[in-house]
Amino acid sequence: MAWSFRKRIKVIPGVHLNLSKSGISTSIGVKGASITFGKSGNYLNTTVPVLGIYNRYKLSASENNTKPQIYEPLALSDNIFSSDIHEITSQNMQGIKEAIILANQQKKDLKKDLLKIHKSLNSSKLKLGLSYFLVYGLVKKNIPENIKIDIEAKKEAIKQTNEQIENSFVRLDIEFDPEIMEQYEILLEAFKKLTFSQKIWDVTSAHYQDRVVARSSASTLVNKRDVRFALKSLPDIKSDFNALYFQNANGGDLYFYPSFIVMYSNNSNFALIGIDEIIFNQSYVRFTETGFVPKDSKVIDKTWAKVNKNGTPDKRFKGNYQIPVVRYGEIKLKTNTGLNEEYEFSNYEATEEFGKAFREYQATIRSLKILN
Repeated sequence: MAWSFRKRIKVIPGVHLNLSKSGISTSIGVKGASITFGKSGNYLNTTVPVLGIYNRYKLSASENNTKPQIYEPLALSDNIFSSDIHEITSQNMQGIKEAIILANQQKKDLKKDLLKIHKSLNSSKLKLGLSYFLVYGLVKKNIPENIKIDIEAKKEAIKQTNEQIENSFVRLDIEFDPEIMEQYEILLEAFKKLTFSQKIWDVTSAHYQDRVVARSSASTLVNKRDVRFALKSLPDIKSDFNALYFQNANGGDLYFYPSFIVMYSNNSNFALIGIDEIIFNQSYVRFTETGFVPKDSKVIDKTWAKVNKNGTPDKRFKGNYQIPVVRYGEIKLKTNTGLNEEYEFSNYEATEEFGKAFREYQATIRSLKILN
């Protein structure tokens, strides 16, 4: 009897975002049955570590100031990392998260089925070979014929299962009002420039040091690691819009979509956060660069390897030498639920441009949330 295989496939609910002047609506589901989150409420419709030293300053975020306002160096805790990823997800993002989990679970189940079908196919091929080797297949010709039919059926099942695996994803459709789309494109272009920074670092720890005791001009010691920024999407989400990807050296990577962020460690360990919930700070740091100075960075001062409190070289140290002080861009991302990430960029101007574009876009998203 011919072999047959039938797998019941669940329809993965898609996500439709609509960003318009009247607010943001998020629909989750398929045609005829979706959950919508909108202004009427929720309802059902049918690398290598680097050690560095620097003084840190914060720029005023006020748009009324034409010149940046400088504060005293900021106090820092030792380690800079986010809380447990399961604690970070926003409450109103649970529906999207569940759709991603469903897509991933179905993909896992289908891959298990695929292994079973391959195993069964290999068994059938072995039986076909034995039928000729042991001669009985030559006597009873219907035996190898039935095995061949089974083999073809299993090959077709493999083809269909592979297609189903490829289709186990959440489809993300996004609609923008023209004005909001224009703001998003400005953000996208600023991000592209930021990705071309010669150096991008994830700051993983920072702590205060006594400048007098260390005979140093720097009040802060940091550990940071090279990371990569790019336009990239999650494998479980398909969309015409690539995410703004922030690699994370000591936790889940960040994927920025137009109204939410996915913090992703693996396909069973991720969080979703509304962009409006991000506490975003863009500033700069004076970094005492003991290594090479990136080509897109500016030297803004010089200091000495061993320095007196008044900034003059400490003559007690033989061979004391000058060290360049450069200006790097800085971005800090936090939420009240536990997100805590910090990045530095060799290109300060690109960091500043991205910071301005992000704040303006985030302000628009927040205003749309209020309308909801």
